Amino acid sequence: MQNIGLLIETRDGQLKAANYGLIAAAKGDSINRFAFVLDGKAADVKERLQAHGVEKIVEISTQDGPLPWHPELWADAVIQTMKYFDIQILIGLTSAQGKDLLPRIAASLGAPLVMDCISVDPVEHTVTKPEYSGKIAAQLKTYGAYHIYGVRPNAIDAAPNPAEAQCIPYQVHSGKTQLNIVDYISTPSSHTDLTEADIILSGGRGLENAENFSLLRECADLMGAAVGASRVPVDSGWVPHDMQVGQTGKTVSPKAYIACGISGSVQHFAGMKTAGLILAVNTDPKAAIMEKCDYFAVMNLFDLIPVLTRKLRET
Repeated sequence: MQNIGLLIETRDGQLKAANYGLIAAAKGDSINRFAFVLDGKAADVKERLQAHGVEKIVEISTQDGPLPWHPELWADAVIQTMKYFDIQILIGLTSAQGKDLLPRIAASLGAPLVMDCISVDPVEHTVTKPEYSGKIAAQLKTYGAYHIYGVRPNAIDAAPNPAEAQCIPYQVHSGKTQLNIVDYISTPSSHTDLTEADIILSGGRGLENAENFSLLRECADLMGAAVGASRVPVDSGWVPHDMQVGQTGKTVSPKAYIACGISGSVQHFAGMKTAGLILAVNTDPKAAIMEKCDYFAVMNLFDLIPVLTRKLRET
């Protein structure tokens, strides 16, 4: 049997939906899937994890309780856990947290690291990931005693596979760190992170100003979507950079991506081309986005979005 570690992520105590694709990535015969939970909420997420095939849930803590978030402490805790349970493969999300932890873990173990994977074969130690702004999909094979992979959120479909999970408490030793965290400053947001959203309603130059993004936010709230943007609104100061989708922004893989007033540059398309369904709204029938989408509407977004919002409110 091959043991695979899954770095599970939560937000405010709730299991992130992107974890289900992460679990599905660890597929194959004769595989034991160990879900690593570091926030002390293993019992709360057990039912949902075992519904997707996790057999063992390791609740990682210290003798003083759950580890407070600290990238060095968490990375060391994961490494201790991998060695104790004889785990050679670790799969996490290519999220903000994953980008902080997975490289640290790989560096400490001297292991190969591949981020932004859209498929993983843990048996053959091969992965597929986009390269050159998504123009090609490269297949890579890793070698070594350990293998660390970061999966693009939502790139792999969830695959429910009921199992009976066992919760295993495991205490690690917390040592000194070279990183001193003085304070955490977070930006309050009621909206879903772009990289984990099932639906994204995104605006471009056609929104004309910052105030008009309120039209997208109102509509997005009703459909349970996140709001994104192309580079022009970000560079113009209409919206913050964390809303930008594209080569110099975030790479997303939602089930549906609705581009409003976006021309569709190569750089923007590189960040959303793996969406399950792409819809475009633009007054220019020759805009580049029209050739890259599944469906389009040649019309003014200011005529469409308010009507869509009203219809959603009536349902």
